[in-house]
Amino acid sequence: MGRDTELKAFETVLDTSGYSGFLIFGEPGVGKTRLAEECLAVADSRGHAVGRAAATGAAAEIPLGAIAHLLPDGVDLSDPVAGFATAVRLMSRAYTATARLVLLIDDLHLLDSASALLLRQLMGTGSVLLVGTVHSDASSGESVVTLGRGDAVHHVDLAPLTWREVDDLLRNALAGHVHRETVDRLHAASGGNPLYLGELARGALAEGRLTNDGEIWRLTAAEPLPVTRRLTDLIRHRLATVAPCARRILDVLALCGPVPVAGLGREPGTDVLDELERAGLVTVVREGRRAYARLAHPLYAEVLPADVTEPRRWEILREQADRLERTGARRREDAMRLASYRLAGTGTADPVLLLQAARLAAYGDDHTHALVFLRAIPEENRTFPALLLLGRTLSEAGRPQEAEDMLRKADEVATTEGRALAVALARTHNLMWSRGAAREEAVAANDAARDRVTSPAGLRALRVNEANILSSLGHHAESLGLLDDLPYEEPPVDDIAGVAAWTAAAATRASALSFLGRGEEAVRWAERAVALCARAKEEGRGHAPQEAPAQSALVLALTESGRLEEARLAGEHVYTDPTGAPIGWQRTLLAFPLARNAWLAGRPASARRWYAEIVHDTRPQGVIIRPLALAGLAAAAALQGDVRAAEAALAEHAGLAAPVRVPEERLGEAWTHVARGEQGEARAVLKAAATEARERGQFSSEALLLTDLARLGGAAEAMDRLAELAKGGGPFTLARARLAAALVSGDPEGLSAVAEDLYRMGAGLLAAEAAGVAAELWRRSGNSRRASAAAARSAVNAALCEGARTPVLRTAGVAMPLTAREREVAILAAGGMASKDIAAKLMISVRTVDNHLQRVYAKLGVSTRRELTDSLDRTSM
Repeated sequence: MGRDTELKAFETVLDTSGYSGFLIFGEPGVGKTRLAEECLAVADSRGHAVGRAAATGAAAEIPLGAIAHLLPDGVDLSDPVAGFATAVRLMSRAYTATARLVLLIDDLHLLDSASALLLRQLMGTGSVLLVGTVHSDASSGESVVTLGRGDAVHHVDLAPLTWREVDDLLRNALAGHVHRETVDRLHAASGGNPLYLGELARGALAEGRLTNDGEIWRLTAAEPLPVTRRLTDLIRHRLATVAPCARRILDVLALCGPVPVAGLGREPGTDVLDELERAGLVTVVREGRRAYARLAHPLYAEVLPADVTEPRRWEILREQADRLERTGARRREDAMRLASYRLAGTGTADPVLLLQAARLAAYGDDHTHALVFLRAIPEENRTFPALLLLGRTLSEAGRPQEAEDMLRKADEVATTEGRALAVALARTHNLMWSRGAAREEAVAANDAARDRVTSPAGLRALRVNEANILSSLGHHAESLGLLDDLPYEEPPVDDIAGVAAWTAAAATRASALSFLGRGEEAVRWAERAVALCARAKEEGRGHAPQEAPAQSALVLALTESGRLEEARLAGEHVYTDPTGAPIGWQRTLLAFPLARNAWLAGRPASARRWYAEIVHDTRPQGVIIRPLALAGLAAAAALQGDVRAAEAALAEHAGLAAPVRVPEERLGEAWTHVARGEQGEARAVLKAAATEARERGQFSSEALLLTDLARLGGAAEAMDRLAELAKGGGPFTLARARLAAALVSGDPEGLSAVAEDLYRMGAGLLAAEAAGVAAELWRRSGNSRRASAAAARSAVNAALCEGARTPVLRTAGVAMPLTAREREVAILAAGGMASKDIAAKLMISVRTVDNHLQRVYAKLGVSTRRELTDSLDRTSM
């Protein structure tokens, strides 16, 4: 996987007579041999002869030892000159430029000089195409130089796998989606090395650390990944030739992480460090005026410490801690290093240092280390800042009750207004996002702070917080009302508190506007919030705590305004940003609009993965977003035809004691009905949910529900209300209103036009369905040319929809179009339902069912229910 570019390059070399070699360079385990074998398979499939040889150190002691088995009979090597000439003559006759011998030499750098010389002569005749693998650090070896020189030999540097390639590889190997956080960890730990990646995954599986909850694979704990014996042996073999003086440097880096070169103290000098760098074991990077040394691969740090004795370990840690203290620990990250060294070396550290280190860890969203530092502070030394930070960190780590207990302690010693406000904001956040509290409890906690928070700025912050609570619980109009009199102008970036309050207000406003169906207005507010966060970060004014809410609001707003692809790219860029990807509740906050975006775009597999991640991440707590995620998971699974998974998600959803339920959650129920063939029940659910959404002022959800109602045969019931919503909504709502109107009027021209608009907006599934219905209508009118064009457009759009199975798509490809009732009967019958059961479900007579089926059979050219099922399955592919 991930080697398409290199394979295409080999195919070019194979098809071009001027090439005589293809050398693959790369680190051990990066997949050189695997790629070379694939190249050989390509050559074999094209009629070339193929051969293999493995060069080894032992074979190199014998001239021609590696390739002797490839030489033709009759070659006498007692006279090397004559033997070489005979071998070249015989092999040149046996192979031609159009049917060459494609010869794989694994570990080419270990080849003896005689073999290299003979191969070079054979390459020169054009009868042999050499495919060789070479370690990256052996490119100057004698055999590599002999066989790799000249333009006729193509060189490929095989890079480690990218994050996306690792994601693809794990998904295929495990036959299921893998949580993005798990992909992050495995990609970082393996460095993209396929061999290391495979061993890490196997080790995690063997120890029960990599598990599947029925929807998604995820590593179950934050501890270091288990390292298999094979992986340990591979790394130890890699390090076996390191001299003792160089090993001391590796030990320091393994225990202490990146260390300033100057901080290696009395360790060996730069010549040894240079040697380690040339060997690919250490990397030296410069940050400002400091040069840092670090291990070249993260797995070295997992294996090396096991061989360090305890006295040596304590000595290294004390030396590094003393060095940092002597130099003043001037850099911000030095506090974390110093605290880590002291704790690991002595078990204790200065409480002030520990608090400083915890703040830095929390600043970088490293809550695991932040908790280590904070819990190391003795209780008698836990000041208000330590208690507040410990409460916040526990909340982020998914321990809501511990967080609440700690925040109450912080509140007891909050002696100023600013401290009381900080506790109130932290408590309501914990109540909402970690404990899933009801509106009354969260608002009460916010109101309680007004006894001690009396300044205009403090009261404004509490009002913004209440607005956020209300919007999160679905009270969007009420939330906007609280924000009406807040400043329009942005504060200067040096006003840290002002920036936090303003971006929180803007993000909350944008989210509320999106759910009210006012997407374009929401985009303007969200873009301003994101831009202000970016400016604050650029000028070093903090890590912009409202950045995740702002980005989440932007994805929601762009989606609502019909810019679905732009929304997806914006959200995924932030989500996978290696320099600042969100974690914890921030990750969940951003994952939800991305999941909703994927659903609206008609990509059920992507939506299912996003929703599954949210469900998994929120399962330990009663987070308010979990009911929506479970409903979305059910809908996405149902749209893929996976009724069992949809029903499992609905069962878990039904067991939740959630503080709030929103009408949009009924999508899961509706589409599960569709997957069972129960379109009438689905329409009833959607209609009731849309009515409730209207009553609660959730107009974005109402438009979504009404659109699905229209798609399932209820366009007449949805059309007028969608037209009303379009007056105050953006282009996406307008396009969906036009879709419903065209479905009602049976206007193929209108459907074709709206299909193009929906496609440009990124709503591929709606576009596919609109074009599919247009094709049916064109066929009915006898316009076969327009019908074919519309059907082709529908097929192109449907191909982008990740295997979505909808009633329209299942029957769009039939030779003669089915009516809505015929389609409904056909799907139920194909699902195995008897005529009498179909009649009872649809409240029609058995005779009417059979009449519909006879017409369906005639139109599809089938005669049995099995053939009917096969026909519908083919048209939905």
